Amino acid sequence: MAILLHQATAALYLLAGIVAWLGLALGARRLERGSVAILTLGGALHLVAFGALHALDPPPPLTDLPIAISYMACVGVLFFLLLSQWARLAGLVVGVAPVAFVSTFAGALRLHDVAGETLGRAGTLPHAHVLLASAGLACLGLAGLAGLLFLAEHRRLKAKRPLGFRFDLPSLEALDRVNLLSLVVGFPLLTLGVVTGAIWVDAVEGRFWSGSQHEIWSVLAWFIYAAVVAARFGAAQGARTAAASAVVGFIFLTFAVIGVGVFV
Repeated sequence: MAILLHQATAALYLLAGIVAWLGLALGARRLERGSVAILTLGGALHLVAFGALHALDPPPPLTDLPIAISYMACVGVLFFLLLSQWARLAGLVVGVAPVAFVSTFAGALRLHDVAGETLGRAGTLPHAHVLLASAGLACLGLAGLAGLLFLAEHRRLKAKRPLGFRFDLPSLEALDRVNLLSLVVGFPLLTLGVVTGAIWVDAVEGRFWSGSQHEIWSVLAWFIYAAVVAARFGAAQGARTAAASAVVGFIFLTFAVIGVGVFV
């Protein structure tokens, strides 16, 4: 059942993305609203799917990378929907939905392979680390997406090019606020993820630092985001520079968390 629920969630995210891009191409506000509604349904089903993981015997570990990425997508979607109640962000669905689809679909495929593993084998600390770090990545990913769209829209406005469609894209002010709020929420969660990761290593190896490639790159990513946060809140950084910093920071963070395990 959990696998089917994850697959259904991925299908809803895919449908939300298709509807959003059709609305973008056709300039249809009705499709824009429909994409948000489908994404909301997908987020609700995603929560149910994760609840159903505990019904598996034995349940798969959340420390499995594709499942952690699926969880990150769930948090990102819910955080986006929460922010959408405060600001007009429907235009971001064209980016949020496809990313959520790929992440959830990968997790659904992986469930077949990890169904025989045990959740309790890893203990509480690694799961706390994964939950906190993944939630932080989700929020910082939304900041990066908002920053990317901010840069694109800022460049278009500066060049005085017509939009070419009537899709309700977020304003520069709204995108900048999303960037700010995502940093406010995401960086503390990322910090807690790093701390619980160190406690986990200490519980297993008797030391807080093992010197692994994952640890080194993760700490480097944390310092980069610490600099981004310090510049944003302590140095009166401009919105355009803040948007660029959010994009670069998340690219580095993605490589540190996911890419290092694949390429290094």
